[in-house]
Amino acid sequence: MLGICRGRRKFLAASLTVLFIPAVTWIYLFAGSFEDGKPVSLSPLESQPHSPRYTASSQRERESLEVRMREVEEENRVLRKQLSLAQSRNQSHRRSNHSRTYSMEEGTGDSENLRAGIVAGNSSECGQQPAVEKCETIHVAIVCAGYNASRDVVTLVKSVLFHRRNPLHFHLIADAIAKQILATLFQTWMVPAVRVDFYDADELKSEVSWIPNKHYSGIYGLMKLVLTKTLPANLERVIVLDTDITFATDIAELWAVFHKFKGQQVLGLVENQSDWYLGNLWKNHRPWPALGRGYNTGVILLLLDKLRKMKWEQMWRLTAERELMSMLSTSLADQDIFNAVIKQNPFLVYQLPCFWNVQLSDHTRSEQCYRDVSDLKVIHWNSPKKLRVKNKHVEFFRNLYLTFLEYDGNLLRRELFGCPSEADVNSENLQKQLSELDEDDLCYEFRRERFTVHRTHLYFLHYEYEPTSDNTDVTLVAQLSMDRLQMLEAICKHWEGPISLALYLSDAEAQQFLRYAQGSEVLMSRHNVGYHIVYKEGQFYPVNLLRNVAMKHISTPYMFLSDIDFLPMYGLCEYLRYHVWTKGHAPTNFAKWRTATTPYRVEWEADFEPYVVVRRDCPEYDRRFVGFGWNKVAHIMELDAQEYEFTVLPNAYMIHMPHAPSFDITKFRSNKQYRICLKTLKEEFQQDMSRRYGFAALKYLTAENNS
Repeated sequence: MLGICRGRRKFLAASLTVLFIPAVTWIYLFAGSFEDGKPVSLSPLESQPHSPRYTASSQRERESLEVRMREVEEENRVLRKQLSLAQSRNQSHRRSNHSRTYSMEEGTGDSENLRAGIVAGNSSECGQQPAVEKCETIHVAIVCAGYNASRDVVTLVKSVLFHRRNPLHFHLIADAIAKQILATLFQTWMVPAVRVDFYDADELKSEVSWIPNKHYSGIYGLMKLVLTKTLPANLERVIVLDTDITFATDIAELWAVFHKFKGQQVLGLVENQSDWYLGNLWKNHRPWPALGRGYNTGVILLLLDKLRKMKWEQMWRLTAERELMSMLSTSLADQDIFNAVIKQNPFLVYQLPCFWNVQLSDHTRSEQCYRDVSDLKVIHWNSPKKLRVKNKHVEFFRNLYLTFLEYDGNLLRRELFGCPSEADVNSENLQKQLSELDEDDLCYEFRRERFTVHRTHLYFLHYEYEPTSDNTDVTLVAQLSMDRLQMLEAICKHWEGPISLALYLSDAEAQQFLRYAQGSEVLMSRHNVGYHIVYKEGQFYPVNLLRNVAMKHISTPYMFLSDIDFLPMYGLCEYLRYHVWTKGHAPTNFAKWRTATTPYRVEWEADFEPYVVVRRDCPEYDRRFVGFGWNKVAHIMELDAQEYEFTVLPNAYMIHMPHAPSFDITKFRSNKQYRICLKTLKEEFQQDMSRRYGFAALKYLTAENNS
């Protein structure tokens, strides 16, 4: 074992031997005193300017996407034809029932208009709406809790961003998990003219925890009831969406419907398209009271200012208390209470055309909401079956959903024409740093990569970790791309402790990974593995950025900095937990290790790159090194400069699994300019070391010259 001490023996490190097939190397452990820093506050985001990061590779990705979109459009054309044929076969029947079938689609202000309403298609209906101001901000509220719901929100947001032409302000009522995930996502997404504010869902639990709820959404499914108290007092109106919504049109069209509200109408809702509230689904079925078929709350237009004046808080609470005396609990969460209030106060509702909430659950009347696919506005996957729901046209809906699921989110970073974004400090600094680069520099792309902000989705899958009582746990840290997925199961079998992985994937690859993980018994049985998706952008593999992302999101005092191609020996995690010293004992002597029974120190040498276990507060990796070459060497040099000591651990090793050469090492071997740029970056790094550490850094220059 190898240990490293920093300064007056304040920090300590230890190392392990690593066995390669066919080569041999070493693993190192660092241990030392460390104080947890304060958690980073997740402040609301401001509008972000466009990030000028599009290169030739981005153009190729865009062209690839266009091909994919054309394929989807062709599939949709075929489905439209099928819909039209089905419509023709039933044309005579439809004519005789035209008024009855489509009356529910017309937005209404009273029952008389509802009886008389006939929809000629959503395009003409929208054409009659007052236009939304060109740069008017549209406010959207979403309740989101947990890991899975956070993934759903991303797909919803993509569909909104794809069609939108107005600035957006998202109000996210989120638990701590969703806030961490989505705050990081939006901060790294940097979409112009988008602002995000977070509201602590856990603080709202006391407002609704007294209501028993049988719905799978749990306590968070009741929080839409308290939006008048939660959202800013000066916010007059908001569109409220469930996380399982997909937009097929510009959300501004829905925002414009607010102008149609009259009198005391304060809620915009679509009629429920199942028979739930009719009470005839099974014997003794007893739903909450509702007006007719009731209303679905997956899409709600709220006039907040009027609701507050009407004392909405008191209104829904009194209704819920009265109904719970006989109903005992809600079955459909907030929807039951909304409907009970509406039953007593029907004047509150403006009934939206049903294409604003096409509800894809089994046995619904959703097919009556559209005569052609061009009529569709909002798709609501409100069945627990989600994409497996029964519907005549489910294949079309599934294709639309999957298109946004796999859509490259980087392409949504486009500026809104005529609506300038407010610049924030981080974006301005980024612009300044990029402008200082010399585009004629042959190493320009290398230097530019250092400033690229990669969209990042933390904790892509469910994560749980229980700290040990002795506070000596170690997290294995690694990074990988799609071609190394096959290593995950083996590593999880060999390392039983917590793991933090950064995966470099495209949006489509992230979904492939999700299907792979969900189909693996080994991976699904492990909840202490954090999977962090860093989305692809640019032409280089950002290896050190990936390592930093994985390092930053660990919950243990120590971390084992490994690579995905190295398979730990069985029991290594437990072995490392009992070899943490308060003092360190640093290149590895393999002959000595074979016979050693106690830890021993070794010294740094040129090109030294052991795999190490360190305290979680160790320096980050230098982001200037991308792809192949010097990414680990520079990090070990930094540790040595900070006076860490290297200690080799006996009886601990890893096996380097054979694999095909990576794309980056192939570029390094075949591209002379690649090698020249790497040499230039090495020299600049050593110069930076000299400036930071002065005389102590001279040994790195000397060692490099002698190597």
